[in-house]
Amino acid sequence: MNFSKLVPSVFYTDISDGLKLFVDCLQFSIQHQDLKTAQPYCVLEKNGIRLMLFQDEQLAKEHYPELRLETDDIAEVFAKVSASHPQLLHPNLNKVTQRPWGAREFAIADKQVGIRFQQW
Repeated sequence: MNFSKLVPSVFYTDISDGLKLFVDCLQFSIQHQDLKTAQPYCVLEKNGIRLMLFQDEQLAKEHYPELRLETDDIAEVFAKVSASHPQLLHPNLNKVTQRPWGAREFAIADKQVGIRFQQW
């Protein structure tokens, strides 16, 4: 059995919150969208990473995912995110920090999802 990618689904009460985080802040691009339906969704992509955003109030209340994005230049990612969207920095990990397991990390969060950025 061989797998080539993991594509998470993230559920929002209001999908525009997810678009602000992933498209506006992290610069993912919208590959497909169906935003004007009873249950809006879209497929986002950046550098071969894909995820699906859904607007579903009940599932959003049941799921609060934390994602990890690895990078080779965490200083650059932190500089861009902290300059453009400082309000998203997570209060418990709001600067690049060396972790006991060897990774350098910082984190952001919106109303629905937490994202840790790592450089090993």
